[in-house]
Amino acid sequence: MFAPCLPAWQKIRHLAALAPLAVLAACATQETGTPAAPGSNVPASVSAQAPKPAETRQQKELRELIAQQDRLYRVAAPLLTSNAQLCRGNARNLLGFTAKNKYSFPIEYADTARSLGYDDRLQVTGVLPGSGAEQAGIQRGDLLVALAGKPMPQGTDAERQAAVLLSPLVVKKAPISLGVQRNGQQRAINVPLTFACAFSIELGNADNVNTYADGRRVLITRGMLKFTQNDDELAYLIAKDMAHNILGHAIRQRMVSTIAEVIDNLLLPHPDPTTTAGTAGIRVYPQDLDAAADTLSLYLLARAGYSIDNVPAFWKRLSDQYPASVTNGYTALHPSTAYRLSMIDKVTQIVKAKQEAGKPLMP
Repeated sequence: MFAPCLPAWQKIRHLAALAPLAVLAACATQETGTPAAPGSNVPASVSAQAPKPAETRQQKELRELIAQQDRLYRVAAPLLTSNAQLCRGNARNLLGFTAKNKYSFPIEYADTARSLGYDDRLQVTGVLPGSGAEQAGIQRGDLLVALAGKPMPQGTDAERQAAVLLSPLVVKKAPISLGVQRNGQQRAINVPLTFACAFSIELGNADNVNTYADGRRVLITRGMLKFTQNDDELAYLIAKDMAHNILGHAIRQRMVSTIAEVIDNLLLPHPDPTTTAGTAGIRVYPQDLDAAADTLSLYLLARAGYSIDNVPAFWKRLSDQYPASVTNGYTALHPSTAYRLSMIDKVTQIVKAKQEAGKPLMP
């Protein structure tokens, strides 16, 4: 995680996708809007006000895609960092930032990425609030030039090579020495590791309103992202699929490979629509498994600081607008919404009672 990372369906990859031990998926901190120019270390709110030449269509598209992924990771961040205790074997030591270069983008965006300031070097695109990276002073736009005294990989294979170098280092749990370039000056920074849930959070290249979880990844489709009216609603979706992963439901359903194929397809720049037709061969979650995921998701949300008061209203709106008859939608893969809402109400009362009494938020 995380992390961090832009949608792989655009081929906007990130270190966390290759080495979840090293980088925290869901770590972008920039608000949705015009991103600051890479390497500038200028807040988005400032750069957005500065006059700039008229943008091309591709530049606008790429900025919009980056903003969508930034929102996804920003919302996921507290869910990942606040719930390591509940993520069981899915928690890892992570650096707490995302990084990419011009080769992180699909080939059709190569020139556009270059015009936005990306080159052969990996640069920080987001820093997780409260992480070791933030505490150490890592900033968005920092260029990564060295890792543990060795030159940071550059070029087409930089992300994979960096992940290979990082993997053995994070196991040691000691702070990692990074060399960064900021405003033309180089500096050495020791980054403490952050223990967090290591799920990769992805944005899918599809307009159907659905989400998928294969045990190690959570994918929110572009259609579902647009359906959400606020960040709390997006958090409900991420938490629910994190819960499915934590509880091993894809394994219990014997659906790991099937769901993984769907996710892999939706991460392509141009997914094959035939592989997501209907329910894509995914079995409907049994009522007991889905109820367990709903229960755990409420704890994940509360521990991350999200309000759980409007959870039932969101799921009802989703099922009303996209009922089970919409075969490639969310409700088609889940049991009776009426049962879920009844159960969610009961668990919500239990969680809120624990909050008011100051008791640990454990299922």
